[in-house]
Amino acid sequence: MMSAFFPVVPFGTPLATRAIRAFCFALCAALVAACGSGGGGGGSGGGASGGLAAVAPVIVAQPAPLSVKDAQSASFTVTAVGTGPLSYQWQRDGIAIAGATAPTFTIPAVQISDNGAVFTVVVSNTAGSVQSQSSMLTVIQAARTIALLAGNAGGPGSIDGTGGTARLLSPTGAAVDTGGTLYFADGTTIRKVTAAGVVTTFAGTPNTTGAADGLGTAASFSSPIGVAVDGSGNVFVADSLNNTIREITPAGAVTTFAGRAGVAGASNGSAASATFNTPAGVAVDSAGNVYVSDTGNQLIRKISASGVVTTLAGSVGVAGSSDGTGSAAMFNLPAQIAVDGSSNILVVDSGNSTIRKVSAAGVVTTLAGSPGSFGARDGTGSAASFNAPTGLALDSAGNVYVGDGGNKTIRKITPAGVVTTLAGTPGANGSADGTGSAASFSNPFALSSDASGTLYVTDRENNTIRKITSAGAVSTFVGAPKIQGSADGSGVAATFNVPIGVAVDAANNVYVGDFFNSTVRKITPNGVVTTFAGAAGQTGAADGLGSAARFVTPQGVAVDGAGNVYVADKSANTIRKISPAGSVSTLAGSPGVSGATDGVGAAATFSQPTSIAVSAAGDLYVSDNNSVIRKVSATGVVTTFAGAAGRAGSTDGPGSVASFRFIQGLAFDPSGTLYVADAGNNLIRRINAGGTVTTVAGTSGVAGSTDGPSSSALFSFPTGVVADRAGNVYVADFFGPTIRRIDTAGNVTTVAGIADGRRGVRPGSLPGHFDAPVGIAIDSAGNLYVTDANGVLRITF
Repeated sequence: MMSAFFPVVPFGTPLATRAIRAFCFALCAALVAACGSGGGGGGSGGGASGGLAAVAPVIVAQPAPLSVKDAQSASFTVTAVGTGPLSYQWQRDGIAIAGATAPTFTIPAVQISDNGAVFTVVVSNTAGSVQSQSSMLTVIQAARTIALLAGNAGGPGSIDGTGGTARLLSPTGAAVDTGGTLYFADGTTIRKVTAAGVVTTFAGTPNTTGAADGLGTAASFSSPIGVAVDGSGNVFVADSLNNTIREITPAGAVTTFAGRAGVAGASNGSAASATFNTPAGVAVDSAGNVYVSDTGNQLIRKISASGVVTTLAGSVGVAGSSDGTGSAAMFNLPAQIAVDGSSNILVVDSGNSTIRKVSAAGVVTTLAGSPGSFGARDGTGSAASFNAPTGLALDSAGNVYVGDGGNKTIRKITPAGVVTTLAGTPGANGSADGTGSAASFSNPFALSSDASGTLYVTDRENNTIRKITSAGAVSTFVGAPKIQGSADGSGVAATFNVPIGVAVDAANNVYVGDFFNSTVRKITPNGVVTTFAGAAGQTGAADGLGSAARFVTPQGVAVDGAGNVYVADKSANTIRKISPAGSVSTLAGSPGVSGATDGVGAAATFSQPTSIAVSAAGDLYVSDNNSVIRKVSATGVVTTFAGAAGRAGSTDGPGSVASFRFIQGLAFDPSGTLYVADAGNNLIRRINAGGTVTTVAGTSGVAGSTDGPSSSALFSFPTGVVADRAGNVYVADFFGPTIRRIDTAGNVTTVAGIADGRRGVRPGSLPGHFDAPVGIAIDSAGNLYVTDANGVLRITF
């Protein structure tokens, strides 16, 4: 009869069902044993304890193998039955994991190094133990990218790339060789662009000034301006502040062709002994003679093919506008020059706003414009007027094209001296492409023409090179202009004006302090931008709903769990609150009143508050220019949490003992620890709930981009800080320009951007590039949001 207690387990029964039946089998056996032992004891309760025997654990649901993206969480779970209490011990690759003693084991943020790890769990009780099946963790490396969520990421930089992905710093002189490759001076480098728009750095290093000869990046320049190319592909450069003319071979080998670095003068003679004074323009004729506009000397110089320097026209150091021969002629800040087929030198005489012509014999005449007559008139010869032109180029038909910088236009002069406006509108600053007057420029500086007659213009303040057809159709060839504004819209259709603070709500909407627009903007997860509060271009301190409210320079922003947005209105010295419906009120501070007074509401004073963070309890923590961190309760009670007003420093310690210098970022981690981007000290600090300040990473007063353990890592003006759910801290390192991560063990790594001196925003696969990252925030999926240039970038790990 005993067999009636034993369940039958058919072949093919699912694993969990068979396990449960096995448990029932064991339980029945225990009951039988208990009954048998009690039968001979006169009903003593059975066994030594008088109860049922313990049943060993049985696993009824095995932990499943997992595939997750890196930086995401992973949870293994087991279900077991048996006499309680049951104990659990998880193992990784056969080694027990400390503290992993629950039915579920979670890795908060998996790493690539976790790929292939095998996890098991041992379940035990007093009757025995059982080990689970092995479950492997597969880590999928997520697409790691920097994408432009909204706004624009153009502007200055030194990043190589194709077309609009390249960033130009300050393009000046330019020249096209016979193969269609364009060379141009850019900051401290000489760069080149293929006909397909591929930009590379040809010689020199960004942000590195010097006079060294050498190959490629081993060479250095100091404010190179004029550029010319000879028939053999050698590039000549007017290295302005070095007072020299440099030559670069097609292979990138740089030598000093004429002049002496650091020596200003007007001496003629051999190239090595001659001197120049801030030369700005250079040109080469078919015979190999090099011509120089020696701007500081008010001269046009000639360097023969044999290396002898002579003065062709002008009087040393004498500014004027006289036509004449040789020293009888005068110039006023001669800029770019070009040579025609008859060896005539065309000169942009910038200070006179005229275009001059110098014959091979040194006879100077005025081709167009009238000295001292500044304007934008079209006409013939002296009837036309220009406004501080700087660049010119010639086509094969003898037409002269002028970059009329002050008028922001491109002008055309026929061989007969008739001047017309080819592209742009006088006085209309912009970066629009289009034909004729529909196009706009911002300081068109230098011009060059290729064999087909296409013009290339270095649009200096737009950080671009523009292309113009003979019909006046303008397009942007390489680089991307800096675009600012206040337009709402989707993605790149929206514009900002120096966005700084950034925060993300529970629905992954992004809020931005749009500093110079005096507004707070809202961006949906899909990149749709609206103005949440304030009115662009209208400053003030008025409370109210949406556009009726006024801000001065909103910088720091934060969002609480209820969806309220808090704003540090820097120049107004106030802390503002915006309800989810967009109603703005002043929580603390008095508009226009600067100070460090604690108190309630308007009785408290701040001095240029910069950043803001919200604790889990709903209290605000605010940094201001008093070198302190203030605490603001939900009712507007302001107290000083850490630091002492007016005492800058880098001292760790409790409360007022601690000191800071120019705090720019605040953020809480999940444990309630407050992290501080102490920009002026190049430190990341943290403050516990009791107000004690310690230094997490960096060395006070030492700037750098060194990764490694916190004790040796360096930062360079960290401005933003945020923590993820696992406790990792991310830092916007302004002068890096990079995004850094401090893990929970204190190790610092660079997760986005490259600290190579090549500033400029370039979206795409990580590491990417940044120009000057300021604010940083994180969403529920672990994506980072960074304000940089005039856009908001999203970094996906």
